Amino acid sequence: MHPNAVMLAAVLLGNLMLLPFISAQNAGFVKSPMSETKLTGDTFELYCDVVGNPTPEIQWWYAEINRADSFKQLWDGARKRRVSINTAYGTNGVSVLGITRLTLEDSGTYECRASNDPRRNDLRQNPAITWIRAQATISVLQKPKINASDQTILSADTSGKPVTLQCNLTTAHTAHKDSFWMKNGQKIPNTQTEQKNTAYRITKPRADDSGEYMCVYTFDMAPNANATIEVKAKPDITGHKRSENKNEGENAMLYCKSVGYPHPTWTWRKVDGTSYTDIDNSTGRFFITNRDNYTELNILNLDINTDPGLYECNATNVIGNTAQTTILRVRSHLAPLWPFLGVLAEIIILVVIIVVYEKRKRPDDIIDDDEPVGPMKTNSTNNHKDKNIRQRNTK
Repeated sequence: MHPNAVMLAAVLLGNLMLLPFISAQNAGFVKSPMSETKLTGDTFELYCDVVGNPTPEIQWWYAEINRADSFKQLWDGARKRRVSINTAYGTNGVSVLGITRLTLEDSGTYECRASNDPRRNDLRQNPAITWIRAQATISVLQKPKINASDQTILSADTSGKPVTLQCNLTTAHTAHKDSFWMKNGQKIPNTQTEQKNTAYRITKPRADDSGEYMCVYTFDMAPNANATIEVKAKPDITGHKRSENKNEGENAMLYCKSVGYPHPTWTWRKVDGTSYTDIDNSTGRFFITNRDNYTELNILNLDINTDPGLYECNATNVIGNTAQTTILRVRSHLAPLWPFLGVLAEIIILVVIIVVYEKRKRPDDIIDDDEPVGPMKTNSTNNHKDKNIRQRNTK
């Protein structure tokens, strides 16, 4: 849906809620179109917001410069479908007039007319009485001519070699003020100069230096003029998960991010040896989200039998492609109990060993509690003592 249509719908929804509380009211402007100066090839939009009860009708009219008496009504799709008119009615009437690919002939006076007078379409009535009007002047100037460098492609062969981008303002409707460089919509610091011939040097180009570069020339009394130079490079994946460990039933999130221009087309697949399976959003458990140089794969309710494995993200643009893999491991619900079960198993084995050992002891190894602990004296020793005594007595 066109952004203007969304905006109009939101405005009118709020207005409709107030409709029963508004009494009869003549048409009046809440917002009128504003005059602008544009360059050939540009686009402009004029906004008109009117209030009244009943809700006023809105029309757009046009008159060439210096011919304010020869207005012609504009219709949606006019001028080879370059004209678009989006109008919606609620408590307020809201209308947006847009013209694309401007030419010098589009210069002129554009008029928003509004009326809720019942006689507004009666040809016998004076339109100046039945319609209110708001005008804006659109001036279209010839776009300045800028000679710019051709697109540049960064490759392995040119890696490390400096790249210079150049622009030269050759013709302009008025003297320029200064110029500067931009990359991907952001101004590059320290590039401002007053010279017509301007250059930007990339000393050691890499994939992240690729993008959309723009030299911009400014003027005191006219819109800025610019030229675009594309610096292209194949994608280079600079960030991804090497592995992901999850329990079954949980969700897993894998991602890849890259540098390189143009922004790549992302694909995911599961690798199984020499074969692979493409992944898309049709299964109900796999969800892929892509944003320019970033992609994300979410897997819901992990299955321990089918989900573990090697997942590959692939980035492809007109220059080339590159890929990286992530290992997904899915553990059982019992995984947190494994350390405890291991200790328990060791204890059980130890107890079994002790019991078996005790049962297999020999009876001779068991000491009787009734027997004396120390060694017993033999009769032979006593006999020797008696013999010695008798011998002393005979002397």
